[in-house]
Amino acid sequence: MSRIEFEILKPQAALDAFAQTWQRTLAGDDLTPRIAFGSLRELFSAITEKRLELVRFIAANEALNTRQLAQAVERDYKNVHTDVRELLELGLLEKDARGRLTAPFDEIVIHASVRDAA
Repeated sequence: MSRIEFEILKPQAALDAFAQTWQRTLAGDDLTPRIAFGSLRELFSAITEKRLELVRFIAANEALNTRQLAQAVERDYKNVHTDVRELLELGLLEKDARGRLTAPFDEIVIHASVRDAA
C-alpha cells in the first residue's frame, strides 16, 4: 500500500526533519513521501474537503481528464481545474501525457503532535 504523510511542524522541526531526510536519502533508504505544513490551517487550506473528494473519486475512477472529472462530480470546470492543479502540485494526483488523472497513493496520513518533541 502506497502512502503519503502530511505533518504539522514548527520551522525548526521542519529543518531538522529535512536534514534527517537528506541523510537517509544519501544512505539509500526507501522513504515514505512527506509534506510538512506550519499549521493545521495551512494543511486544511491546501487539502480541502472538496479536493479530498476529487482524490478519492480519481482513485476509484482513474483515466479521466479534468473536464470529464468535473462532469462526473457535477462541479464547475473552473473550480475543478483549480483544485486539480493544486493537487498535482502536492503530488496527490498525477497526469499522463494524454491528460488522464491518477491517484498515486492509497493512503494519506496526517501527523499533528500535541507536544513539542523533547
